[in-house]
Amino acid sequence: MKLVGKQTWKFQHDIYLNSFGTAVGPKEASGPIGNEFDISHTDLHCGEDNWELAERRLMEQSIQVCLEKVNYTFKDIDFFLAGDLLNQNVTSNYVARLNQIPFLCMFGACSTSMETLAVGTALIDGGFANRIIAATSSHNATAERQFRYPTEYGGQKPDTATFTVTGAGAALVSKQKGPIKITSATIGKVNDLGVKNPFDMGSAMAPAAADTISQHFKDLNIQPDEYDLIVTGDLSSVGSPILKELLKEEGYDLGTRHNDCGLMIYRADQEVFAGGSGCACSAVVTYGHIVKELISGNLNKVFVIATGALLSPMMIQQKESIPTIAHGVVLERA
Repeated sequence: MKLVGKQTWKFQHDIYLNSFGTAVGPKEASGPIGNEFDISHTDLHCGEDNWELAERRLMEQSIQVCLEKVNYTFKDIDFFLAGDLLNQNVTSNYVARLNQIPFLCMFGACSTSMETLAVGTALIDGGFANRIIAATSSHNATAERQFRYPTEYGGQKPDTATFTVTGAGAALVSKQKGPIKITSATIGKVNDLGVKNPFDMGSAMAPAAADTISQHFKDLNIQPDEYDLIVTGDLSSVGSPILKELLKEEGYDLGTRHNDCGLMIYRADQEVFAGGSGCACSAVVTYGHIVKELISGNLNKVFVIATGALLSPMMIQQKESIPTIAHGVVLERA
């Protein structure tokens, strides 16, 4: 691995995304890309007794289907990198208890999908692992219960709010030739522009996404037209326009190359406020839809930037502003 510029890792070996798995809830399954997910559930409980067990099942299923596609078992994997939104990453920890793969627990809030993928790829590029699984999950009801109000409460929300995606995504990465190559990653810095409203994550996270994307272009000395698609994690209809304006001020016009996973996963008539969010948002769109577009040749080179709000209920109660971060990974058709 080579550090290029200030924040970008350029991988020295050919590293591939060999397999991927997704599991989603009912609203995600009925969205515009719903038929591209591996496992879909018809109810939020996913056959379990509570929301937290449902989220755990989603992550377990995404990993299992990822391994089954290439006829691997847990024993074939060197390290498991995962994180989620719940306190102490309990979903990931309990899944790791089950699969018994050496485990690196990671937290980047909704940026965790690309954080785990970037770090896992770096481990392989450096010779510290042969195969890794990178995974993350979120569940609408578990996130609402922890960060806002329990779903049963029926609290009112403004139009700037986002809707946490119920789902999980997993990716298998190795040096074994596969359909998609992982060529570089840009690690983000924590940004905080003073936004304190947890119901407006798009405005809070847009500056972090702009900072990482701008630095990526500078580090590699490239322009937006290097990519067929530059996709952010969950900026929604609120944060995406802000991102474009911030990058224009830096001299980068994304034009029609930009999209947002939070806008891709739901239809406008699905009552999701400003769009999707949550760890699973970028994970299921990337590992369910974007990878298939790369394999089919509809896309050749994509920059995926997952955005995360690094808040906790306690900090919001203490009137703190919301620190945010974004990590980006480049995927290319092999």
